[in-house]
Amino acid sequence: MTSESPIVHYLKDYQAPQFEIRSVLLEFDLHPTKTQVINTMQIQRVSTNEDLVLAGEELELVSVLLNGQEVIEQCVVDAESLTIMTGLSEFELIIKTIISPEKNTALEGLYRTSGNYCTQCEAEGFRKITYFFDRPDVLTLFTTKIVADKADNAVLLSNGNLIESGDIDGNRHYAVWQDPYKKPCYLFALVAGNLECVEDQFITAEKRSVALKIYVEERNLDKCEHAMESLKKSMLWDEARFGLIYDLDIYMIVAVDDFNMGAMENKGLNVFNSKFVLAKPDTATDVDYEGIEAVIGHEYFHNWTGNRVTCRDWFQLTLKEGLTVFRDQEFTADMLSPAVKRIEDVKRLRSNQFPEDAGPMAHPIQPQSYIEMNNFYTVTVYEKGAEVVRLYHTLLGEVGFRKGMDLYFLRHDGQAVTVVDFRNAMADANGVDLSQMHAWYVQAGTPTLKVETLYDALSQTFQIKCHQYLEGAIEDFKPLLIPIKIALISEQGELLELIPDVDSATKIMGEGKEAVLRLTQQTETFTFTSIVAKPIPSLLRGFSAPVHLEYDYSDSELSLLASTDSDSFVRWESFQVLALKALKVNIECYEKGQKLVLSSAMKQAFSGILQDHSADAGLISLTITLPDITYIGEQFEEINVDAVYHAHKWLRTALAEHFEADLLAVYKRLNQSGGAYRYHKDDIASRKLKNACLRYLMLLPQQFVLGKEQYYQQENMTDVLAALETISHSSHADRVSCLEHFYQHWKNDSLVLDKWFTLQAASHHIHAFEHVQELVKHADFTLTNPNRVRSVLGVFGRVNVLGFHRKDGLGYQFLAEQIIQLDKLNPQVAARIVAPFTHWQRYDESRRKKMHSALTLILASSTLSKDVYEIVSKSLGQSALQG
Repeated sequence: MTSESPIVHYLKDYQAPQFEIRSVLLEFDLHPTKTQVINTMQIQRVSTNEDLVLAGEELELVSVLLNGQEVIEQCVVDAESLTIMTGLSEFELIIKTIISPEKNTALEGLYRTSGNYCTQCEAEGFRKITYFFDRPDVLTLFTTKIVADKADNAVLLSNGNLIESGDIDGNRHYAVWQDPYKKPCYLFALVAGNLECVEDQFITAEKRSVALKIYVEERNLDKCEHAMESLKKSMLWDEARFGLIYDLDIYMIVAVDDFNMGAMENKGLNVFNSKFVLAKPDTATDVDYEGIEAVIGHEYFHNWTGNRVTCRDWFQLTLKEGLTVFRDQEFTADMLSPAVKRIEDVKRLRSNQFPEDAGPMAHPIQPQSYIEMNNFYTVTVYEKGAEVVRLYHTLLGEVGFRKGMDLYFLRHDGQAVTVVDFRNAMADANGVDLSQMHAWYVQAGTPTLKVETLYDALSQTFQIKCHQYLEGAIEDFKPLLIPIKIALISEQGELLELIPDVDSATKIMGEGKEAVLRLTQQTETFTFTSIVAKPIPSLLRGFSAPVHLEYDYSDSELSLLASTDSDSFVRWESFQVLALKALKVNIECYEKGQKLVLSSAMKQAFSGILQDHSADAGLISLTITLPDITYIGEQFEEINVDAVYHAHKWLRTALAEHFEADLLAVYKRLNQSGGAYRYHKDDIASRKLKNACLRYLMLLPQQFVLGKEQYYQQENMTDVLAALETISHSSHADRVSCLEHFYQHWKNDSLVLDKWFTLQAASHHIHAFEHVQELVKHADFTLTNPNRVRSVLGVFGRVNVLGFHRKDGLGYQFLAEQIIQLDKLNPQVAARIVAPFTHWQRYDESRRKKMHSALTLILASSTLSKDVYEIVSKSLGQSALQG
């Protein structure tokens, strides 16, 4: 790291912009290494005496014209800014710069990939294009003129509507785009290159025709149908659900292979990682199809929740991202299975966000400080942020939530606002006090909800005592507003009528057989009457709040809930709790060298779920799948990697052995070949359950043939990849030939090849580490492509327990060395790969020392970026940060 520590930015230091840009004209003369950018701004002063300071990085400054006069000699230029001393209240500023898209391996600003020009400006990439107020609260009207060679750049795209185009001398041409809506510069986009277009149209509720265009490389034209259908579904859904109608004449999507993020919602011109656009049955899995539909929806929904109403500053990031993730979750739920979608979202939250909440990078959904803004594009801001938005929906109901959204847009369309503005709109539209919701935004960590119950047979009352706390936060903890959705179930599995007593009635929402307890204090008791026999509480239905739940269920109660509860989440959760109990027992047995056991409760619950032919096959597949190893580890203060891994594998194998016949029967019933692939919820559910059974069966050597046969059937990528995944974990003689067969078949399709890399990087094979070492030497591996990096290094550190957590520490050293190399090329992606190291203090002493050494090695790099520095220094507990 350089001698100067990066600067820490604080929310408390926010100051409104001192200048307003009324309009901007950007003129690009594209060249791979010498692109000229002329930036003409009409500026008006807001303050009385501040100098004009514009952000800019890695720019070659050529000229600065102030009202037509060259003033470059009077400007102050440093590595991060351009300062112009002027007392004028209104003026025109023209800045000419030169940039090199070809050399931009960080993929921020304007860069060139596969012969095409592309931009990524969020969060602070625009300053690598030109000097500007690179902050989200400066909104202006953009006009963009692009000039380029015609042979290399047949397509010239930017935001808004095309207003002019034509040819010029030297086999060159130009295009002028104008965006009629004010926007911050992070929403600016430019794309140029030789791309082909798939076209369609959408007729809005106002009967306007919107041209829909997806731009891809010619070889990918046959993989755009699903993306286009997803876009049209998104537009229709947003009109029906929220009354939000698209506002431009054209909506464009561009797919690029080299992209740091999943996609970007630039106004009218979305740039996508090709992973979230391209699909056909033989190249994409069900998960890919769902991911495309969700991300297409997410970026489209940003048109209103992010673009038309944007963030005042980056500390408000969850204002647009948490809200839009909630919207895309609801969209996917409506398109597929609401129950399955909810459980998958909870699994993702627990496996990724809960650990983040428990580590050194823990932060609230509204961070109060940052060094590098890119580091706060996190699962906390996105996924936990979405859960907080869901709290509003649970507390206000669908009608109340829609009223709040309507008021939010009425008040703030065209503005850059804060999370408080959103909360006030929700509260004012419904005439309720939601001020306590603020604690969800500013307190880091996952709260624990401890529940105790008391049944009084004499008075026929049932008390539910709720206590909330945050681990490690005693004096500073502010009680949260927690909606707890509950039901009471008889021993026969029937839902009971809920009748609260007088004192509880004001704190409980809903009536009938399901209610929401409105917990506002640290400890509160809720009482129900006319309960003739001791019931079983069904708690946190639908996962109504992002909390840890503590309740002492018996095994028999969990078995009953898992097999009979009407709430899909509780059914799933009950089996997961049973499985966690069994895993904890076996982890302890492993540590003591004792025999591992398969409990009767686990067998009973597993059998009941597997034999329930009336249940959704997708739900069954999720329920019979054991908790992720990451989530299991989170149950312990110190993670015993070896014990967790071996207990997890043993329990899966024991279930496979005990239920081999049942699993095989389900597998054969669902393994119907010959039908054409359909992206339909029923087909998806069947494939999901079939492949869940296959994963169990492939733990048994005698069933290896099932995976091999399914692989060579080559019916669709979902089944092919599920089979190859199970094969990759094995040491069977056919493992190598199957992996080689897949490689030879798909080596020319980069997205499919990413899957091949991923399978091996995630493999539980005994030589997994050595295999990953070879993968980074493979001719098709490159550190310059984020997808390829994530498919190997990201997967290895995150999920490869055997390889990454080797006792000798070689896995740690290997990843640290790769991060140092990657950081020189792409700091943003490198910072993501560091994440597995952040929990180093949770492991045994030997591993702690080795992970600490790996982090220290990274920190010692003389060229370390502020992206990686922030995460590594916080992980090591260093506080030598410049304030």
